[in-house]
Amino acid sequence: MVVKRPQVAVAVLVPVLVMFGIGLWGIDRGGMWRDEAVTFQVARRSLPQIWQLLHSVDAVHGLYYLLMHPVLALHPGEVALRLPSLCAAAATAGLVAALGARLTRPRVGLWAGLLYAVTPMAGHFAQEGRSYALVAAGVAASTLLLARAVTADAGGDGTGGGDEDQEDAPVVRLARHARVVGWCAYGGVVAVTVLLHEFAVLILLAHAATLALARMPRRVWRDWACAAGAVLLVLLPLALVSSGQAEQVAWLRPPGGGTVERLLRSFTGPTQLVLGPYLLLIALALRHPFTPPARRGELSVPTVALPLLLLPPAALIAVSRHWPLYDDRYVLYALAGAPLLAAAGAERLVLAARRVGLARREADGRMRDGLMRGGLGGAPDPASDAGPGPGSDSDRGPGLVRGVRVPYAATLAGVLAITLAFVSQLPVLREDRDPARRPDNLAVVSAAAAQRMDPGDPVLFLPSLGRRSALAYPKGFHGTRDIALEEPAPVSGTLYGRETGPDELRRRLAGLDRVWVVAEPYALKPAWDPSDPTERVKLTVVGEEFVPRAEFVRKGSILRLYVRRAPAM
Repeated sequence: MVVKRPQVAVAVLVPVLVMFGIGLWGIDRGGMWRDEAVTFQVARRSLPQIWQLLHSVDAVHGLYYLLMHPVLALHPGEVALRLPSLCAAAATAGLVAALGARLTRPRVGLWAGLLYAVTPMAGHFAQEGRSYALVAAGVAASTLLLARAVTADAGGDGTGGGDEDQEDAPVVRLARHARVVGWCAYGGVVAVTVLLHEFAVLILLAHAATLALARMPRRVWRDWACAAGAVLLVLLPLALVSSGQAEQVAWLRPPGGGTVERLLRSFTGPTQLVLGPYLLLIALALRHPFTPPARRGELSVPTVALPLLLLPPAALIAVSRHWPLYDDRYVLYALAGAPLLAAAGAERLVLAARRVGLARREADGRMRDGLMRGGLGGAPDPASDAGPGPGSDSDRGPGLVRGVRVPYAATLAGVLAITLAFVSQLPVLREDRDPARRPDNLAVVSAAAAQRMDPGDPVLFLPSLGRRSALAYPKGFHGTRDIALEEPAPVSGTLYGRETGPDELRRRLAGLDRVWVVAEPYALKPAWDPSDPTERVKLTVVGEEFVPRAEFVRKGSILRLYVRRAPAM
């Protein structure tokens, strides 16, 4: 099959535009949630301050903060915060399409890229001011580069002897150079990706499985191992530093019974109308009777997409049963495998339907010939001996049905099916753009503080991470006094600032008649028992010496006004 470059370009560009359009819809939803707020306030610090922070916390996101620093320096706003993720998601849709076109044909790439673009999970993280969409783009790019590097390696290293080898020496050197450049590009992209988030290192496991399923020769394994080894060496310092910051993921819990089903629905689509056909197409892609397996040393969609889809989530879930590290967003990059398999299954369905149609037309043609030659008892029609006429079905050939080329008809039918899937998931996509769908909305907390607090009012954040609303939206807290703060977050090299000691905090609270408490909901429950002495003093003094007077509750945060108890008579 001859693949025309314009067809590939269209197959790649259309998913990019669709993903960009879907991600742009509602991107300014009117508030950041807690994780986005961390990106917003850290990336706006100076480079030395970011570097100081990474020594104590959030080293795993260090490269992302450094990349976001110039972005937010140009325009510190919510749209700018999410724009890199949107661009990365659009690039991922195009890379998925390019991979599908390379492994099969352009229409498979088009379908795969569009399926990725209309998946609600992809749209969700396209509007998230965190690194996960960028990681997904890096994984898709590295997988495409793997396919190219393997192809460049297939020609061999060109070693040999004789006059013919001497004549072909420039060609051999050029092929060797292309192979080295290909593997260096692959290793470089994977290295950047794992530095964006270290759990992306599991892509090496998926790529190793791809080489094994494709039965690659030893030379390819050697080159891949060199690239993978270099990636691990680059990752090692980050892994050592982040292992000392493991308390950041202490909130994670071991995966439950519904983890796999929830991830499956996130990858394929949460609605039953989409889930069933999606899984059927994946099953068709993995069914050998439709298409023979790839030749030895040749990549196919199943050998590339199946390990990408299964191995990173499976490995992280398995580890998390003993050491909780799993969250759906950490394996967003594995999503790319699902649309590739579904598109390959749709292609096999089209090919099977075409075979059935061709067989039926051939049978009908033989039956007509038999009737004309012998069934009517007359002389054969000269026109039949001469072959089918210009207006017959056979004249249109196997690639035509009623005057429309089958490849284009099948392509449009696939695009229509994806459009229907998108329409069926519109309520899910619309609901996801509601700020209430996030764990919290710090803009709402800041607005409530601006309405209820007066200049000079004392504020106590319980625990200290509750200060994130004031860091993300400082205007709402303008003029208030942060009672417990000793050193601001940027100067102290911490996320939320360094607080004063318990004795000093008692002294400060002793002179107050009223205090506003901005608290996490769990911090006001009797079961919460903080280990930090300053947090314990906050609970003790406020609980014993103050009584609540007013309260404002929003998802994820509570603003409560306390006044000093009246002296006992």
